[in-house]
Amino acid sequence: MPSALILIAEGTEESEFTITYDILVRASISVSSAHVGSSSSSTSSSSSPHTVPFVTCSRGVKIVPDLCLTDLAGGKALEYDAIVIPGGAKGAQLIGDNQDVQSLISAMYGKGKLVAAICAGSLAVKQAGIGKDAAITSHPSVKSSLDKEYTYKEDRVVVADNLITSRGPGTSFEFALAIVEALVGRGKRDEIEPPLILASGSVGGIGESSPDQVLPSS
Repeated sequence: MPSALILIAEGTEESEFTITYDILVRASISVSSAHVGSSSSSTSSSSSPHTVPFVTCSRGVKIVPDLCLTDLAGGKALEYDAIVIPGGAKGAQLIGDNQDVQSLISAMYGKGKLVAAICAGSLAVKQAGIGKDAAITSHPSVKSSLDKEYTYKEDRVVVADNLITSRGPGTSFEFALAIVEALVGRGKRDEIEPPLILASGSVGGIGESSPDQVLPSS
């Protein structure tokens, strides 16, 4: 069973986090959420599965993650098939500034594993130093931080090899479904998508020509 690690921090955008988590579970992907603290706290050895703090998200929703990122020391995080970085200005900054996260994103990307970021979470891609010149998108508010080092696109979902990026809360379903397709195939996506009752024509598969997606050139 494919697995995905979704990061969460104070100020994470809750809709991007919860929708993505939900859709991946519907696709029978094993999902874990990991709390990311500040860089100074990331090296603490006091964290355990019993001391995971609740996170106050960008609109005040409180979520208790499955574990702390520090619980995945010793290479355990590299066992996941994908890492997902949601947005939310404060949360994205905390996640992107964390040196352990930067190292993890870089290592997973280098191993050909899936890196997926949405909204301001795309800044973590830059901070990890991966995918330079690749096609990328983000929330419009952080475009100027990305468009000099990447091929910036305005599309709702951008797929560039093992890097998937998306724009914001309103594109969360498309984003999550693109992750599903990348991890378990188009058949599983086609299975779970109809019951979601999404707007007709609002999403397209990775393998389809669509104005909402940019595919890597061959």
